[in-house]
Amino acid sequence: MIKNSSIYVISQKEKEENWGSVEFQVFNFTNKIRRLTLHLELHKKDYLSQRGLRKILGKRQRLLAYLSKKKKKIERME
Repeated sequence: MIKNSSIYVISQKEKEENWGSVEFQVFNFTNKIRRLTLHLELHKKDYLSQRGLRKILGKRQRLLAYLSKKKKKIERME
């Protein structure tokens, strides 16, 4: 429900199909992190969800590091 509405807002905003872009992936992981965090507040002993949250956090961290390196490289070229 939340996922579909956020995708709809982005698709109307950009008018492009950038579903595989790094920015969209970071946005999608951020939404998943918010949902899992809310879930874990209610279910503190759900260890499988905790593991999934840690994996998603790691993926998002790697993507953010990639984005920052990419932006620095573009700034050097200019």
